[in-house]
Amino acid sequence: MVTVRDVAKLAGVAPITVSRVVNNAPGVNPLTRTRVSKAIAELHYVPNAMAKSLRSSKTHTIALVLTDVTNPFWTTIARSVEDTAAQKDYHVILCNTDENPEKEANYINILLQRRVDGIIIAPTTDNGSVLLPLKRHNIPCVVIDREVHGFKADVVRSDGEQGARRLTEHLIQLGHRRIAMISGPAHISTAEERLTGYCQALQNHDIPVDKSLIKQGNYKEGSSFQFVRELLSVTPRPTAIFATNNFMGVGVLRALREAGLRVPEDMALVCFDDIPQASAIYPFLTVCAQDASKIGAVAAELLLKRITTQARRRKFREIVLDTELIIRKSCGQELGKCAA
Repeated sequence: MVTVRDVAKLAGVAPITVSRVVNNAPGVNPLTRTRVSKAIAELHYVPNAMAKSLRSSKTHTIALVLTDVTNPFWTTIARSVEDTAAQKDYHVILCNTDENPEKEANYINILLQRRVDGIIIAPTTDNGSVLLPLKRHNIPCVVIDREVHGFKADVVRSDGEQGARRLTEHLIQLGHRRIAMISGPAHISTAEERLTGYCQALQNHDIPVDKSLIKQGNYKEGSSFQFVRELLSVTPRPTAIFATNNFMGVGVLRALREAGLRVPEDMALVCFDDIPQASAIYPFLTVCAQDASKIGAVAAELLLKRITTQARRRKFREIVLDTELIIRKSCGQELGKCAA
């Protein structure tokens, strides 16, 4: 491996001079700088970033810990975080937990060893104990999309309760009274918020909450198939299904098609989170969309501010973003109101 001493020897300077050139320090003679730069290029020398970080106590690296990078919602957030970090000359390490708390804890341990300057995380549970090592090591953290108990940090999320209420109320306005819901894992705050919004909408319109119409999924497409079969066997059968994330929405759509049912003619369908392919999937999914790009940008901006010494002691903030109801064909609005 080429060292700083090898570069110094070829350039005919002291190792400290090479370090000053690498770090773009002022006061280096232009001819000397050129000579050292040529030696670096000739030897293909790569500066030791870890050694530099030990001297400065900064790695200019942050981590983004997500639950499922195959989901367009999370990939949009990742792109936004990366773009925002790059503007401040920060690099991003991406980790995928697959909603697995053990995997999450392992990643946090690895990231601490890598000496990242901060972490943006979508927690796998609402229990903040797994994040406490960040507090002990004084690593700034921003929680996105979800809330955790027992861990104080900046939070950036959407108003899931509001969005779920609006989706459910839209179906009610179309005449639906038997509205099924495929929820997310009970230990994740977004699932709780969306279930609360759904129940509120029903209660606001004097519609009883029927527990037989509520199924607890896992935010994965595959969990929808069995639940759709169960819902179709309920008497009287639901006339609409609300899937609480985009992957489960697509899963419901496919399961209904396998059952020989048309959307929206035989069953209305709405879901939380938009997907880029939504406009290409007939019958076009009606969704409650979150601004994933804004979530990522705001989270990255908050974290980078926390990383600076001046912002470390500021009061933690919770930023709640509005959602957008996007009405497409799957809700059945173009068919007119259904039979009550």
